[in-house]
Amino acid sequence: MSRVPSGLWQNLIALQVYGANTNVGKTVFSTLLGAHFVRRAGKRKWSLHYIKPVSTGPMEDADDSYVKRHVDGASVTTLFQFKEPVSPHIAVRGADFVPSDDHLVKRVYAKIREDADKFSWKKHMGLTIVETAGGVLSPGPSGVPQADIFRPMRLPVILVGDHRLGGIASTISAAESLTIRGYDISAVICFDDKGKYENSDYLFKYFGNMDIPAFTLPWIPELEGYTQEQERAAMREYYEHQSVAGEMYKLADSIVQRHEERLTTVNKLPSRTRKSIWHPFTQHKTVTNSDDILVWDSAYGDYFQAKHTPTSLKGISAAHAAEKPLFYPAFDGSASWWTQGLGHGNPQLALAAAYAAGRYGHVMFAGATHEPAVKLAETLLKAMDNPRLAKCFYTDDGSTAAEVGIKMALRATCKRYDWDGSKDNIEILGLKGSYHGDTIGAMDASEPNVYNEKVDWYRGRGYWFDFPTVKMKGGEWMVEPPKGMARELGGPEFFSHLDDVFDFDARGQGQGRRWWLYEKYIRERLDILVQRQGRKFGALVMEPILLGAGGMLFVDPLFQRKLVEVVRAYQFTDHEVSPPSDPLHWTGVPVLFDEVFTGLNRLGHFTPSSLLAVHPDISIHAKLLTGGLLPLSVTLASKAIFNAFLSPSKSDALLHGHSYTAHPIGCHVANTSLKEMEVLKNGYAWKGFRRKWDRESGHRGGQVVPRWSMRGGLSVNQDASPKTWSMWGKPLVVWLSYHDAVDHVIAIGSVLVVALKDEEGSGYTSNAAAGLRDALLNDRSNTALSIHSRVLGNVIYLMASLKTAPKDLDAVGDALKQKLDRVSGIARSPKTNPKVPHDVTWMGD
Repeated sequence: MSRVPSGLWQNLIALQVYGANTNVGKTVFSTLLGAHFVRRAGKRKWSLHYIKPVSTGPMEDADDSYVKRHVDGASVTTLFQFKEPVSPHIAVRGADFVPSDDHLVKRVYAKIREDADKFSWKKHMGLTIVETAGGVLSPGPSGVPQADIFRPMRLPVILVGDHRLGGIASTISAAESLTIRGYDISAVICFDDKGKYENSDYLFKYFGNMDIPAFTLPWIPELEGYTQEQERAAMREYYEHQSVAGEMYKLADSIVQRHEERLTTVNKLPSRTRKSIWHPFTQHKTVTNSDDILVWDSAYGDYFQAKHTPTSLKGISAAHAAEKPLFYPAFDGSASWWTQGLGHGNPQLALAAAYAAGRYGHVMFAGATHEPAVKLAETLLKAMDNPRLAKCFYTDDGSTAAEVGIKMALRATCKRYDWDGSKDNIEILGLKGSYHGDTIGAMDASEPNVYNEKVDWYRGRGYWFDFPTVKMKGGEWMVEPPKGMARELGGPEFFSHLDDVFDFDARGQGQGRRWWLYEKYIRERLDILVQRQGRKFGALVMEPILLGAGGMLFVDPLFQRKLVEVVRAYQFTDHEVSPPSDPLHWTGVPVLFDEVFTGLNRLGHFTPSSLLAVHPDISIHAKLLTGGLLPLSVTLASKAIFNAFLSPSKSDALLHGHSYTAHPIGCHVANTSLKEMEVLKNGYAWKGFRRKWDRESGHRGGQVVPRWSMRGGLSVNQDASPKTWSMWGKPLVVWLSYHDAVDHVIAIGSVLVVALKDEEGSGYTSNAAAGLRDALLNDRSNTALSIHSRVLGNVIYLMASLKTAPKDLDAVGDALKQKLDRVSGIARSPKTNPKVPHDVTWMGD
């Protein structure tokens, strides 16, 4: 998608004129409106620029020359003209150049920006009219509907209604299509057909009830039988009289008023927010100025439309700042807290939500059912490819999904071992640095940390294992034990390819001691906890592969796999319990995987459990489930877990639920989201990402170039199909791993993690990454790209959506390299890093 600002300026009104159909009078209206503002009496002088992005047909019939003929002093531009008078997607056949959607939008924006640069003084205003071709959903040159092509700019819309038979329906349909895509309709106009169909009367009332101003304009003169000279004279008279008629003044006043109201609203939002909003994860003592609050006007694709702040305009003169649009595009570097997967403003998801809202609204789910919920459950259970999972329980978000999963696991364990959970302290096993949500129960499933230790009801009921981590340093992957634990967990291991870290067979054969060390460490800890201390545990709860909020910690997958294996074989009670006959029945304690962050393709696989080759008994999912549009979560459970709640007594049931459990809008959107993910999974873009991370990605001219391992020498090519891959380019990741300011890097799926060195210590309270975060957002001096990101202490992470284009990731990578050098005080070209070996620098290009 195009990276352009949303169209709002102080002294320029930019409008997009759409038609409800073809031949409804868009150009006549554009001419009327332009003529009005040029002739408009008042304190301000107005100038007009008319832009036709795409025109088809002979040059002599072009709309821009028509507008110029009838509006004195008008500036007109047609960006792309194609000879054949047909739809643009057909007219471009055989053309020497076919503009992409991105190119088209950027050309339009550049022209509007030229206009804005002229009107930085208060007594002179500009009006730019961008007139589309055909109807709202008529295709552009690429075949994509125009309403989608131009959506990145989100210009206010004037919709020209259809005055003909059937025009009421087409006009309302056009308005709904624009609304679903997030456009603001400034006005609907319809030409008065002198009582023939009376469309304008109906539309006036209809849109008035929707708080959209509607206007009826005088009928266009009948010109049949006129000579060209007579036609021009008649239309000249029409524009001279009607452009300054009362209805045009009402329409123009409404346009100006809406523009000014939008400016006022945007400018006051920070102060209104500071007065009434309590933000999450925010120490409000430090928010001393309203200007510190970011304002999102809209979002589309991978970009927010953010309001300029004094910080973002630092170093720019007041006069130059007045020429800038109020908004700028900022790359959504956190994927909006890891939820955004298919692009903001995705029209398919918006349409799915509208359909389900129209079909159902919300319906309660207890003792009832509906198709979207059943279909989603079936789809998830099949896609997980886990023979243990059999049931789907719906909840609202990741925290509640975790809570219900823990409820399930504890009940099953207590029932198996005949424990009384109301009297005994039943705990969970997990990993240090884990995080499962902010509700009280989910908090108790994590060790004391900055998120929970000051919460008054927090008790932290569990034991959390230390573990080795995976990271890239100096161009190679390594598995590193926690400080001071090399004897217990083994020393560092080094790998030339991340796939080798997941090669459990090879690691078990060649370095079997690691398997043995992990098993010994886990068993000894369990013996101390269970046999010596007499503690009772009801579940193993962990995030597979990557711990998110705990600091983006990449767990050695061999450790997680061994942990599950040992826990399932361990005896957690001192009395004899008959082993289950069903091989899919849980043993030891139930294993719960929290895949809220890592699941649904975030790490390049539908489920990260497939990377571990482990089948959990319970699995929870949220965030990407609806593509980032709506909150919805699921807890998937095995039949054995489900059966633990079966009883003649209602009190033994899983008495858990929410008002919006399995809400049909979310379920239908999730079904649409998963379907689109499946298309991406098999598409060319993902194949390209995988190819750049395979074992032969360092080749030239078809010859495989051996990869250099600093400790292992030359590594030998094995399987060329990567099990692990990243959307982030290998050259970028390797470059970062050598940087003087960087401790280590992680890249897997859509996630890029950069841990910065901090002499005062790492962790959530570190400020090491704050300067880089601020520079990425506000310092656009070299890259002209803003990146909104979040940090976890000394860790800054960037996350792509599943649809982010390679060119956008390349731009983000270049900006990251430049700003990292700048904030760390290193002056050099971002294209080079003297410490990076030559073969590694170009590897993967």
